[in-house]
This record gives sequence, structure tokens and C-alpha cells, in this order.
Amino acid sequence: MYHLDRVQSSWRTLLTPRERILFVCTANIDRSRTAEDLYAEDPRYEVRSAGVAPFAAVPVTRDILLWADRVFVLNEHEDQHRTLIRIRFPDVDCPIVDLDIEDNWRRGHPELVALLLRRLRPHLGAPEQGRDEAQ
Repeated sequence: MYHLDRVQSSWRTLLTPRERILFVCTANIDRSRTAEDLYAEDPRYEVRSAGVAPFAAVPVTRDILLWADRVFVLNEHEDQHRTLIRIRFPDVDCPIVDLDIEDNWRRGHPELVALLLRRLRPHLGAPEQGRDEAQ
């Protein structure tokens, strides 16, 4: 029975499209990349990250915004992430959530990870590992 349950679960995962999540900060180096790292192996989501600055590792584009089902910006108050997206891409209407996380930490810093998890949990739940790795 265990094998059949795994097969059914695998098929359900294949047939259910994953929600596409985009994390956006300024340079796409620390905050948005850490958020992407947290949910990269989550079978519920397909995640990417980008930055609003011209020098960003992966700059925000119209195509990546159209790809996303939901967008999480890291800090509207100080960095105007949501405002910059709306100004540059007025024809793209996607849900944008501000996580209000300042640019105070390097990628993967434990305090940044804890803060991201607290702010994202109400929206995405806790990150889950893929079924094969968890078993």
C-alpha cells in the first residue's frame, strides 16, 4: 500500500501546477535570494528572484512579472520596490505583497532567515522539502 500511496502522491504533484512566486529586492543578492533559497525545494511553489536596480544580478523584467502568480517585495517603505515595479511596468497587474524587511543582512544570515520565515509563513506557509528528500 505504501508504494501505491507514493505513486498517487507523485501523480498528484505532477498534475497540480505549482504556484509561481517571485521575490524582489534591490540588487537580487541578499534578501530576495535568501527567500528564493528558503522555498526552492518546496513542491508547492516554483520560485525565482530579481532586483529593481539596473545593476541587479537578475533585473526585474516584464516577462518575469507576467510569469509570477504572486510577487513579494522586500521593502516598499525604504526601497520603493512596489512603486518602482508599478512605474516601470504599468500594464502588468500582479498581486504584490510588501514584506517590510530592511537591507541589513547578507544572504542566508540566520536573522534574515528567521525574519523571512515569520513574514512569509502567513502567505506561503512554512517551507516544505520535496517528498523524495523527506522520506
